[in-house]
Amino acid sequence: MGTAQNPLMSLMPVILIFVIFYFLLIRPQKKAQEDHKKMVAGLQKNDDVVTGGGIHGTIVNVKDATVMIRVDDNVKIEVSKNSVVTVKKKAVA
Repeated sequence: MGTAQNPLMSLMPVILIFVIFYFLLIRPQKKAQEDHKKMVAGLQKNDDVVTGGGIHGTIVNVKDATVMIRVDDNVKIEVSKNSVVTVKKKAVA
């Protein structure tokens, strides 16, 4: 007769894989989402930003869900706040 194996020991590899996935994938992604949400909430006039489409510009107006970005002289575009990926330079208060 063979010795009976502890059922908890047979689940140990699955538990270990879940823990590794949590610390390597899930946790960093949640932190990145929180950082992006804070950045979007803190957008201000005169911030230099880069959108997800690669458009560089300066914020000239902030609305509830969108921002107006000046791309060039007399060229302004309105984009969703969530499309802003990076703030290059914060406005000086």
